[in-house]
Amino acid sequence: MTANATTVANPLQALATLHQSPWLDFIRRSFVLDGTLAKLVREGDIRGVTSNPAIFQKAMGEGTEYDAQMRDVLSTSILSPGALYEKLAVTDIQAAAAALAPVYEDSKGRDGFVSLEVSPYLARDTHGTTHEAARLWADVARPNLMVKIPATPQGVPAIRQSIAAGINVNVTLIFSLAAYRDVVEAWLCGLEELKAKGGDISRVASVASFFVSRIDAKIDAEIDRRIKAGDKQAPALAALRGKVAIANAKMAYVYWQEIMQTPRWKALEAAGAQTQRLLWASTGTKDKAYSDVLYVDSLIGPQTVNTLPPATMDAFRDHGRVHETLTTGVNDARTVMDQAEQLGLNLEGVTATLLDEGVRSFADAFDALLGSVAAKQATLMGEKLTSLKAHLPDELAKAVDSGMEDWRHAGTLRRIWAKDATVWTGGPEANWLNWLDVVDERRANLAELEAFQAEVKARGFRQVLLMGMGGSSLGPEVLAMTFGKHEGFGHLYVLDSTDPQQVAAFEKKIDPHHALFIVASKSGSTLEPNIMLAYFQDLAKRALKDRAASHFVAITDPGSKLEAHAKQEGFWKIFSGDPKIGGRYSVLSNFGLVPAAASGIPLRLFIDDALRGVRLCDASVPPAINPGVRLGIIMGVAAKQFGRDKLSIIATPQIMDFGAWLEQLVAESTGKLGRGIIPIDDETLGGPRRYGQDRLFIYLRLATEHRHEQDEAIATLIDAGHPVVTITLHSKRQIAQEFFRWEMATAVAGAILGIDPFDQPDVEASKVETRKLTEAYEKTGALPPETPFAQCGPLAFFADAANAAALKGAGSDAAAVLKAHFDRVKPGDYVGLLAYIERNRDTLEWIQHTRLHVRDAKTVATAAEFGPRFLHSTGQAYKGGPNTGVFLQITADDARDLPVPGSNYTFGVVKAAQARGDFDVLAERGRRALRVHIRGSLKDGLAALAKALHAAL
Repeated sequence: MTANATTVANPLQALATLHQSPWLDFIRRSFVLDGTLAKLVREGDIRGVTSNPAIFQKAMGEGTEYDAQMRDVLSTSILSPGALYEKLAVTDIQAAAAALAPVYEDSKGRDGFVSLEVSPYLARDTHGTTHEAARLWADVARPNLMVKIPATPQGVPAIRQSIAAGINVNVTLIFSLAAYRDVVEAWLCGLEELKAKGGDISRVASVASFFVSRIDAKIDAEIDRRIKAGDKQAPALAALRGKVAIANAKMAYVYWQEIMQTPRWKALEAAGAQTQRLLWASTGTKDKAYSDVLYVDSLIGPQTVNTLPPATMDAFRDHGRVHETLTTGVNDARTVMDQAEQLGLNLEGVTATLLDEGVRSFADAFDALLGSVAAKQATLMGEKLTSLKAHLPDELAKAVDSGMEDWRHAGTLRRIWAKDATVWTGGPEANWLNWLDVVDERRANLAELEAFQAEVKARGFRQVLLMGMGGSSLGPEVLAMTFGKHEGFGHLYVLDSTDPQQVAAFEKKIDPHHALFIVASKSGSTLEPNIMLAYFQDLAKRALKDRAASHFVAITDPGSKLEAHAKQEGFWKIFSGDPKIGGRYSVLSNFGLVPAAASGIPLRLFIDDALRGVRLCDASVPPAINPGVRLGIIMGVAAKQFGRDKLSIIATPQIMDFGAWLEQLVAESTGKLGRGIIPIDDETLGGPRRYGQDRLFIYLRLATEHRHEQDEAIATLIDAGHPVVTITLHSKRQIAQEFFRWEMATAVAGAILGIDPFDQPDVEASKVETRKLTEAYEKTGALPPETPFAQCGPLAFFADAANAAALKGAGSDAAAVLKAHFDRVKPGDYVGLLAYIERNRDTLEWIQHTRLHVRDAKTVATAAEFGPRFLHSTGQAYKGGPNTGVFLQITADDARDLPVPGSNYTFGVVKAAQARGDFDVLAERGRRALRVHIRGSLKDGLAALAKALHAAL
């Protein structure tokens, strides 16, 4: 033992004689609450505590000690797992700060600190780090807190700004002397800024955490590799094992000593500033060949801190040697550094790598921590949350797991929440992402909607008629079909058709004297809601005279033509949409919530359920347990890598209308650039042999519905090896959670497919063609003439030149034409039945029977759609998605027609123009399409078509 070495009963306590402070790198709630921390402090073993994500993960991810606080918090707040973790962590940090307060007071603010780390996700984000440091400082609100900020190039400016704001900072992840110099400069600048603005610099403490053992782990591994490879410098290399990290630390201390002698520091010291102490971090020995207290024994010196993991602390207490080692052997340390450079050990490269690895390691630990919190949160919330269970074939399951790990590693979800368009194509996507925030925004402004709901009830409306298309109608339709009529409120009807028979049917259900009319259009210039408004506003004016406007409500984006019209007409209410939310993502905005309010849905309960969905899809929830991301990756990977691009939606009866909304969201978002996912809604389940290898099944299951036959059919599909995702809702109101889950999932799937999920170029193309035809009618009084290429009884067949040529030779027999058309169906294709006829019970039964006949005959997916509503929904995918669709468009003579007030054309003309415009774009995109027009009785024509189809198939 050297002459200046000291052996005492407790070496930890003896470190104080050499002005070094031992801090413990550990925190746990039980460790604080049971008095263990206070005892260590009282006995002088430790003088501070540090925490990091890995430490919290072990504490929060194991056992039940945090369950009580979690339950208490979750009973009154709807939080993301990230926010929940912070509440738990802040509680622990505050308790530890209280235990360390005597040290802080006795040392006059020099010791007695507890450290809490800013999110490791912000390590490369200066602004984010600065903002979070200030927020954590305010939330913990304890003078002996230190906020941990990493010494990345982006973190250094945040260190300066935080010091200048009077925040105590523990700078972490310092590996190199160059990085340490930058940290010292930031510290000095921060103090100078605080002093210049009159702040108290005497109460601002800082440590610079210089990492030690990780350097030896890297350098020694390289030494061992080169020796094993027969390097001729093996003896010199071997002599450096276990020495470089300590030499590097000693050089940092030499630099600190030099700084302490500068006039710059002397001026700050005279004004009361504390020194920024070097703190030795990563002091647990990783190589068993070395002493377990090597990085404590070798780095003892004045004005420093050593932060020890529990095992190292216990080892040093047992057999540590207390003597000043930091200021001895400095020349030897310089020699080690010189030799390391001469031998090409590339310390600069090693420390750069260690910084990157440290950032990644802390982020990985934070992922694990938040994953543990999210899993525990889901368990505690139980049936307040919907659940997802995936049964996937092994190869698909492995690919999905790989995809989730890629997303976790890249932090892609955090980029979505940061509204980073490069997640998708780097185009205008960032302009369409306010759906991420709209639930919070609407909840904060719920009083407006609740007041409207109360007024609606007070006025006693017996019917509510919503007029809209696509995203403006399909969400409200889900609400109407799922929740039905509420006591004291009118029945919510949703009209999204230009079919004159359907418009007339809705007219019969409405008494203008007792009806509330809601017209919903984001752009305010969409053809269909405008002509519906014209018709029913005319109806109301004839019945109500000058009181008509008081029965009308508009939902539209600010500055639209509809807004101007509503103001001019004096509508009762005008609700604004958000221009940065697309129609199909708008159900949780006013476009869904205003109809919800008008129909009597309990708004706060509904929006709170939606908020639960938002929180569990938050950026803080790792992909593997994030409900939206997990589903989106399953969808995207299944479609892109395995050709399972037919998303078959099965739902129990009480929530089955959700599929119609979901169809639009998925199809219109993903179907473009020749790629996409084709949703197949309401296709009655068959046996496993009815399906090819292109399906992914989604089973939406309301737990309170006992649908044993559906459960059994799904189980049969799983047993046969088909991929099935089962989503269980415990109440109908949880449909609100599913709205957001599917919005997130669709955005994620779009990223995997490499498309912009927020545009709809081919929907616009159909609108253009329709506009051309209606303008032609306005000028001439007739649509352009057309001639069928075949006619059989009431059935007339039309096609463009390319499709007609493909069907040439089929003759004029209806069955033969249909056979020729459906003979073009290949494995992996789907068939779309696109019916521009009234949507009622009879036609729904007809189209369902027909689609199942086609499915069973061809073993392909079938879509059964009614026009024109599908134009604003699945129509985008049919035209812009993969060219795997074979389409039969069905049109018919109208039994009656209705005028559009203020226009030359009628509803029937508009519908005909939409059908022809739709067909023209299908043909232009090279789709296999055939149109059959029914002349005369629709009932007889559908029977004749069904007979011909049966014969053809």
